[in-house]
Amino acid sequence: MTANLVANPKLSIVIPVYNEEDGLQALFDRLYPALDALAAKRNIAYEIVFVNDGSKDRSAGILAKQVDLRPDVTRAVLFHSNFGQHMAIMAGFEYAKGEHIITLDADLQNPPEEIDALTEQLLNGHDYVGTIRADRRDSFFRKIASRAMNGLRENITRITMTDQGCMLRGYSRRIVDLVRQCNENNTFIPALAYTFAANPIEITVKHEERFAGESKYSIYQLIRLNFDLVTGFSVMPLQIFSILGMLLSLAAGSLFVYLLVRRFVLGAEVEGVFTLFALTFFLIGVMLFGLGLLGEYIGRIYQQIRNRPRYVVQTVLEKK
Repeated sequence: MTANLVANPKLSIVIPVYNEEDGLQALFDRLYPALDALAAKRNIAYEIVFVNDGSKDRSAGILAKQVDLRPDVTRAVLFHSNFGQHMAIMAGFEYAKGEHIITLDADLQNPPEEIDALTEQLLNGHDYVGTIRADRRDSFFRKIASRAMNGLRENITRITMTDQGCMLRGYSRRIVDLVRQCNENNTFIPALAYTFAANPIEITVKHEERFAGESKYSIYQLIRLNFDLVTGFSVMPLQIFSILGMLLSLAAGSLFVYLLVRRFVLGAEVEGVFTLFALTFFLIGVMLFGLGLLGEYIGRIYQQIRNRPRYVVQTVLEKK
């Protein structure tokens, strides 16, 4: 096939890929028919931007073959190494040409057939389309942890997203351009985009079991992601800790006065020594937590002032 890539697509689909060789063909088999039908239905041109995030398997080779099979709508951006899902999406934003951009995971947990519903909302004038997974096919622990993190994030950052873990989302070109201008080394793209949205909306989408492989997010990575989300959009944790420190200082001062008066009234005693040990260990724990929290903010500053490239593109596969 010798067709060239669409010059001015209306719709861009950005898909980060990391070690997905077992599921890519299944993704292709559903993605392209769904988008071809959408293009015919709505009379719009589309493109697909795959971003290979330094995969260690055959994902890059499979993407290269797909560019040859569907050069009219396919572009593949290959990273030099692994930079993370959100940096892969940022690179996809850089190379996407469409007026509307939709992000999608490669694991088929979000059905490609749902893209049409997001496209409809974007064409109706919404600049940000969030999604809520119906009948989630995740483990009980992940569901509970997700709800807890959603509540914590909303209370701290005032960013309202019912389901922050769903990557199937739609953005207008204006939102994408603003996100790219921020140039942050660590960010949570859906939350950042939401802060710029003038007419956001959330819709319910289907959710399926992962076709192949396993989640790329470990428990540690999920915790890191939520730390980035909280520290990247609010200083409230520092303010809360300052208030807590003030209250503990008042409590410790009151306890000292109480023990001093008690010593003069009752004389020396040792019965309360273990209580004092427990109180001391508690205060040490609070201080260590505060140092860690402060370190999160300082770490973000450190990473930002180094001004290193957020990602390194090895090559871009496309037919011009």
